[in-house]
Amino acid sequence: MTQAAHNAVKSGRLGGGMASPAAEIPRDYNFAADILQRNLAAGRAQKPVFIDRRGSWTYGQLADRVDRFGAALRAKGIRREERIMLCLLDTIDWPTAFLGAIKAGVVPVAVNTLLTEDDYRFMLTDSRARMLVVSEALYPKFEKIAADCSDLAHVVVSGLGAPGRDSFEDLVSGATPESYTAPTTRDDMCFWLYSSGSTGKPKGTVHTQASLRLTDELYAKPVLGLKDSDLCYSVAKLFFAYGLGNAMTFPMSAGATVVLLDERPTPDGVAALLKKYPITVFYGVPTFFAAFLASPSAPQRGDVKFRRCVSAGEALPEDVGKRWHGKYGCDILDGIGSTEMLHIFLSNWPGSVKYGTTGRTIPGYDIKLIDDEGHPVPQGEMGELLVRGPSSAIMYWNNREQSRRTFMGEWTRSGDKYRQDEDGYYVYCGRNDDMLKVSGLYVSPFEVEGALQTHQDVLECAVVAWLDGDGLVKPKAFVVLKSHDRACEDLARALQEHVKASLAPFKYPRWIEFRSELPKTATGKIQRFKLRLEATQT
Repeated sequence: MTQAAHNAVKSGRLGGGMASPAAEIPRDYNFAADILQRNLAAGRAQKPVFIDRRGSWTYGQLADRVDRFGAALRAKGIRREERIMLCLLDTIDWPTAFLGAIKAGVVPVAVNTLLTEDDYRFMLTDSRARMLVVSEALYPKFEKIAADCSDLAHVVVSGLGAPGRDSFEDLVSGATPESYTAPTTRDDMCFWLYSSGSTGKPKGTVHTQASLRLTDELYAKPVLGLKDSDLCYSVAKLFFAYGLGNAMTFPMSAGATVVLLDERPTPDGVAALLKKYPITVFYGVPTFFAAFLASPSAPQRGDVKFRRCVSAGEALPEDVGKRWHGKYGCDILDGIGSTEMLHIFLSNWPGSVKYGTTGRTIPGYDIKLIDDEGHPVPQGEMGELLVRGPSSAIMYWNNREQSRRTFMGEWTRSGDKYRQDEDGYYVYCGRNDDMLKVSGLYVSPFEVEGALQTHQDVLECAVVAWLDGDGLVKPKAFVVLKSHDRACEDLARALQEHVKASLAPFKYPRWIEFRSELPKTATGKIQRFKLRLEATQT
């Protein structure tokens, strides 16, 4: 993107419905070749790009591995536009396989590493993947189902390998590093991400070669302002759209370095990582920020080097954001993105954070709120959020009905309810299917959860619709406490009074049930639909 266009984006003169941001990307374009060549041309061949359990990897080493993996794909007979599935933990092998496939014109399909055999069988069959690249620790889930997938010709195992299967490292090291780039265009199918399944069955979301570059130009550069001196870490994994930008696209676009953690990000594990590495850009999700603040292992302000902290995945509770700033002196830039839009399109900005909101529209995107009839709602009133912008997905693969329902011409339905406050900031009200109607009035579960979250004993919570003895809908709260020993009827009543003190009385939860944990996706989103299902079975 030219400097003039970049300035226009920053000033808001480019709307999401205009072609200008995408037009700055050449028609003949390959994302993997572009991002690697930019760093090599800038003299970063010897600079670390990723640090994982095995050590430090430079931009030059990554470029070599990408070319070797592309050569290995061609040697295996994998052709342009055919799919390969990646079910990989966060190590150097993830960007090697992802970028190697893209550079070769092959389409990587990145999937969640915490799913079931049935989920993987569906995804392999749905995507018609010709190759599976899987981490050794995850291979047992595929061992039985691989033979059931008729399109799957090759299984490659990352790590120590598996009997009878190709070793990823042997495949890469044994390939000739041919500097080949497939003749792709900016509108070619580039990669898929399966939706997280927070509302049910996952959908294969198809993105183009230009999409990753656009999210960097429109969000990362003007909002985050990453530098080549930054050291980044993302709680969200690379298979997640949010994590893909955080831990690969954005840092690489700036020539920065990323620390990858291949294990589940617990407060203790991340605390140890922060003490070992001077992380300057920290990406989290609301549930992790809350758990980290409650952890005795969390480092003190003087022990961290945070320059930017970012949250997405779900709306950040106001109290969590304020407590984080109070502890570490660094604001959390809360924003919203989606698998369909690839990354954040609505965000708080450095120097203008308003906790309790998701911020303002990122220039280059447009947002509107509509009512149930599709009409725009007045400022201050709640409506469904629609977004348009150049990073929107093409479609859901093999799902025409859902594609037509979600991708409405230039506009994409988010499935989220928002209202715009008097300052132009957007306030999250919940998912469309999460909303409650109590005594004829809409109640946002997120608003009730936000009130509960301010109580000193609450770690996290979820509010859903529940039927009372007369069959009428009322709010019910499922609460996880910081200390399970505190659970009692007196505390439940105290939490109800706590909500009444800050919200209209009709919004308070009529029931409070204490839980040791809440159902979540692998990306940390609370699966409220599972809690609602309990109501129908009670």
